[in-house]
Amino acid sequence: MESTLEGCILSDAASCSKLRPVSSKHFQAIDFVWHTGKLIRTNLITGFLGTGKTTAILDLLNYRPEGERWSVFVNEYGMVSIDELMFDEQTPEIQIQELAGGCFCCTTAGMMDTMLLQFIRRTKPDRLLIEPSGAGHPARVIDVLRSQRFRSILDLRATICLVDPKDFDNPRVTNSEVFQDQIQMSDVIAINWLDKRESGQILRCRQWIDQFDPPKLLVAETQFGKLKPEWLDLDGIVMRPPRFADAHAVHTHAVGEPHAAILMEPVIVPSTQSAMPGQPLRLENAGNGQRACGWIFSSAEVFDRATLFDFLAAIPSVQRIKGIFHCSDDWWLVNRTGHDVSVSRTAYRRDSRVEVITDNEFLNWARLEAEMTAYLDSE
Repeated sequence: MESTLEGCILSDAASCSKLRPVSSKHFQAIDFVWHTGKLIRTNLITGFLGTGKTTAILDLLNYRPEGERWSVFVNEYGMVSIDELMFDEQTPEIQIQELAGGCFCCTTAGMMDTMLLQFIRRTKPDRLLIEPSGAGHPARVIDVLRSQRFRSILDLRATICLVDPKDFDNPRVTNSEVFQDQIQMSDVIAINWLDKRESGQILRCRQWIDQFDPPKLLVAETQFGKLKPEWLDLDGIVMRPPRFADAHAVHTHAVGEPHAAILMEPVIVPSTQSAMPGQPLRLENAGNGQRACGWIFSSAEVFDRATLFDFLAAIPSVQRIKGIFHCSDDWWLVNRTGHDVSVSRTAYRRDSRVEVITDNEFLNWARLEAEMTAYLDSE
């Protein structure tokens, strides 16, 4: 296996078989694959865990001009792909690619260049939206996009950071070098969740953001993750050096319980990999003070929605839960950030899957798995 594949999970089974190291010659030659006469307008949509990045991108896709192709490249910290499945069925005009299993800035850094290039070549976008992991430092991603390899391909425009005002009152978050540099390196700040946060929180958060230098092109307040499409192309982009250039320490893979997948060697898990009834797949990773664990359950297993979702809402010390479950009344998407939980129906049907992210070193994955399987419908 090529060294560039280390520690990475691809959500696209086709990519697993086709991925190859790409030389700088191929990077330089990409503009010969198709010709539009224009560089690809590119934006980073950043933000800490649970700030609403995916929701914001979903909404932005509604503003895609007729006839344009938009591509979305998503990085997920956990090992089990969830974000890609939150997007509706892809079309020739809207294409999604997810790289899971760590952050662009470290664990999946060796994969990003190659996979992004192949995604661009396959989808030929007019606009490229990139969503780094909420745990990831933006410096490495911006450096790559401004590098010689991509300079003749991409037109890097405004970097937009979504911020949840409640994070400002959490010292664990505000003391995070990654969190501070997500704000520092962004051109536009969108303070989200206005409908759920106190006015005092919003004011304190905004006053803190106003202290960053260089000043932001725009600090806006919004709700439901709504970003105005004109923010993508604001003029006045400047170089914004990070406050903590070395903040993106390498994430390490954790050795878990006996039947978990122990990710000490390079791993590629296509999204088509299935679990057998009674034998869920479990994948773990950890680093920078965070732990993540994901499960894939057989589509034949049916959960009791009320009891399962009550349990997921009550798990202590959890930063993030995203999951899709086959329940007795339908298939459901559950999305938890801190104590805020939302659920909605989903068209996804291949399997049930969930990803949990926590900074609690004592959360027991085997016990959590046993609890979830206890809510399988016995009928």
